[in-house]
Parts: sequence; structure tokens; C-alpha cells
Amino acid sequence: MDSAGLPSLPLVSVLSLLACSLQLLAAGLLTRRYGGRSSPMDKWILLWLFYDVIVHVTLVRELFLLCHVALKLGRKEYSKADSRWLVSDPTIVSVEILTVVLDSLLALLLIHAILNKKYYRHFLQVALSVCELYGGWMTFCPEWLTGSPHLNTSSWLHLWLYLAFFNGLWVLVPVLLLLQSWLFLKSLTPPPTSRKKL
Repeated sequence: MDSAGLPSLPLVSVLSLLACSLQLLAAGLLTRRYGGRSSPMDKWILLWLFYDVIVHVTLVRELFLLCHVALKLGRKEYSKADSRWLVSDPTIVSVEILTVVLDSLLALLLIHAILNKKYYRHFLQVALSVCELYGGWMTFCPEWLTGSPHLNTSSWLHLWLYLAFFNGLWVLVPVLLLLQSWLFLKSLTPPPTSRKKL
């Protein structure tokens, strides 16, 4: 079989994708362990939330703490797509401080609210989703406004997998969670009654 047309992946890319897969596996195991009585929809949401927390606490946290060699490789690999991750870009660091602290805390509280059927679940779900969307906007809008000098779009791996797919997840899932919360809150509103004109 001719593989000349297939792009090859550098070892560090394979290791980075393997790390992402292991994070997803860990999220799946946590969902299976704790989400047993949850609805199928809530299990998918729990999977996302566990994955979200794991990613923020491991890969993003490493931006400032520089703790493990494997995580450094992952950040270094992603920085090939967005070079601002290789240095302490003030916009990225500012947004990621909020992401690591606030979003991770909101996600953990939301996991608790889902598992324990708390009344504040959808408040947290809306707040977290808005924070995630705001973080993505503040990460990429300044870059777009300056002509994207730090984004590498010349490689299919960097453009479509790292920038489009992985960052797209942090847009698509929060939008779907906002939609779910909106539909739930809408269902709580009583139908309008017909009023008689005086």
C-alpha cells in the first residue's frame, strides 16, 4: 500500500495525541465510576466536564508551573500551532489563569450539581459555558485582529487538529450546554394564558 499521500506524524505529536487520549480515557473512567445513575445525556455532559477539568488542570496549568516533561512536550507541541503558548504571552496567561482556577472550579461544582440533582445545576452550566466561550474569544480574537501572526496554518496537523478541532470542542460543547440549559429553563416557564381585553 502506498503511503506517500498520507502525512506522517512526528513522535512528539503522536505522544501528545496519546496524552489527550489518556485524558479522555480517565474522564471516561470517572464518568463510569460516578455517573452510574445519571441519564445518558448527563453521562455525556459528565464525560465532557471531567475531560475539561483534567485538561485545564494538567496541560494548561503547566503553562505557569512547568512541572512534568511529558506535559512540557505537549505544550511545546501545541505551541507549533500557536506560538503564544511557548512564551508567557500576557493575553494567554491572563485567560488561562481564569480557565485553570474559575472554569475548573465551576466544572467541579457542576459535576457535583449533576450527580446530586442540585437546583443550581443550570445556573452553573450557563456560567461555565459563558466562561469557556469568553476564554476562547479572548484567546483568539486579539490574534485575529492582528492578522494571526502567531498561528501556524501551514500544517494540516496544526490547523485542523490542534487549532480547529481541539479549540472547536471548547466552542461547540459550551454552545450545546447553553442550548440544553435554555430548553430546560424554558420548560419551567408556564405557558402564557389568554388575557381578556377590558
